[in-house]
Amino acid sequence: MKLMDPTVPSAAANNVRAPRLANLQGATVGLLSNMKLNADVLLRETAELFVQRHDCQVAELVVKHNASAPAGDERIDRVVNQCDFMLTAMGD
Repeated sequence: MKLMDPTVPSAAANNVRAPRLANLQGATVGLLSNMKLNADVLLRETAELFVQRHDCQVAELVVKHNASAPAGDERIDRVVNQCDFMLTAMGD
């Protein structure tokens, strides 16, 4: 009997974290939803806390239509160009 390993090594990633914001006061919050039930409600209500506590602005909600797939460069670029930081959520 010969055993086979079905896994594939992952590609090397060169990811780095964004610099931490010094202050949230007046910042713009980006929202990314996967369109599962109540994800948009959770995002909007959480964003409202940032509005109340830090006088933040809220950018237009960006939607990805497949919960199990990455958002894609076009959607990510839209969020990045509109905001200082982003919230994402999954519903259900």
